[in-house]
Amino acid sequence: MSPLFHPLDDFAPADLPEKTKPNWKLMGPGAILVGLAIGAGEIIIWPRIVAEYGASMVWAAVLGVFLQMWINLEVGRWTIATGETVFTGFCRVWRGFAHVFILLTLFSWIAPGWGQASGLAVKALLTNDPYWHMEPGANGGYVAIDFLGTKTFWTMVTFVGVTLVLFGPKLVYKSVERTIEALIIVVVVGLVVVAIAVGTAEAWTELGRGVVNVGYREPGMTVKALFIALVFAGAGGTANLFYTFYLRDKHIGMGARVPAMQNPLRGRAEKIPATGFRFGDTDENRRRFTAWWQFVKLDQIFFYWLLNTFTILLFIFGALAVLHPKVLGKDTLIWDQVQILGEVWGRPGQIIFLLVGVATLFSTQLALIDGVGRSLADIVYTNFTGARKRDISWWYLVIVGCWIVFGCALTGVMEYWGVTNLGFLFNAAYIGGFAMAIYVPLMLYINLRYLPKSARPGAVCTTMMIVATLVYGGFAICCVYWELASRLIASN
Repeated sequence: MSPLFHPLDDFAPADLPEKTKPNWKLMGPGAILVGLAIGAGEIIIWPRIVAEYGASMVWAAVLGVFLQMWINLEVGRWTIATGETVFTGFCRVWRGFAHVFILLTLFSWIAPGWGQASGLAVKALLTNDPYWHMEPGANGGYVAIDFLGTKTFWTMVTFVGVTLVLFGPKLVYKSVERTIEALIIVVVVGLVVVAIAVGTAEAWTELGRGVVNVGYREPGMTVKALFIALVFAGAGGTANLFYTFYLRDKHIGMGARVPAMQNPLRGRAEKIPATGFRFGDTDENRRRFTAWWQFVKLDQIFFYWLLNTFTILLFIFGALAVLHPKVLGKDTLIWDQVQILGEVWGRPGQIIFLLVGVATLFSTQLALIDGVGRSLADIVYTNFTGARKRDISWWYLVIVGCWIVFGCALTGVMEYWGVTNLGFLFNAAYIGGFAMAIYVPLMLYINLRYLPKSARPGAVCTTMMIVATLVYGGFAICCVYWELASRLIASN
């Protein structure tokens, strides 16, 4: 064992806790994942694809959400059976995965694309002005005409909002859950109103054709762009793995044996174990696992799959009805839809869609910062020698604080050089796709290897995870080939 790594304890023997609450009282983890999913993929990337190409490739959005549901189910299976995070499970296979997932998380989410997009929506809602007050500078960069009109200022506003939600209440999870559930209600109600306002029979028909047009790719759509769109139909990237933390903090399954993470600014936190538990394969434990597993399936089917599919199709429908075949500014897609909605329905329509935009993007920004902070804190605390001198909530505070400060600073630098948030978002999805190609088969492997026999995935779940492995792995391989071929052609 390398001195760099702290030894991983074996699973502690323990009976699976009894499920005593009804399902409706346990709901919440899936809702947070939906808050992640209804982000840039739904309000920016897929509407932009539809604005340019129409609805011919909507099948990929539906497929992406469906495949990610099966991935989330396996994340849930591991968590309710062990009370352990999936990152610890990966490190049981190979300790080097600690470094791998730190790097994947950093490179996937470090660029604050959601913060910028959320800031644009907030600025447009409050000032009726989505444009950034910058002008070209003498050295080729950009200088601010008015700091209060810049991306940096409005991104900082959204980060302040995130900070208040995460570090105001005593329990981080409850604050995140309640905030995102409220934002989802705003999104769903607003989307239904917009769909009623702009809907036509022709648009609905075209949308339906796109859903069943499986396998079709527009000639102008590269393999890389389709991969990005598939990944961001849903949470995407390492964001699906955040489900493990929300199940634990909601005390689902073996998560009931793990204390919820408390706000380190509100008092001393309870020590959280780095490793999990394994139940004996008795009739009673099998019955309890089945009860918890039924809840996870309901949570994913109704919250993640059905609700996420519903919202992404409504976002796509709105773009299809008001944008296609118009494509305006790369950095102002939300405002483009707002302007056209204003022509259709006046200022009330604009306000409703901007409220949807703010709720969508802020929920994603909030859940991402929370999930990234939890992921990195968990990996560091669990794996590295010396990290346990501090509790995991301290690591969470430091990581989230640095993430917010760095995000604001990076926004200022990128604004100076004229980089759009669309570039940030595409980069996040692309790296996230390669992360999925790695962890999807790994997730299936640890569930088959380490879980008690009664908790292991059956034939259907195994088959769907193999399909997901082939889809994400196949796209990743094709993208590597495409990148190499493009560079070879360019060099000649």
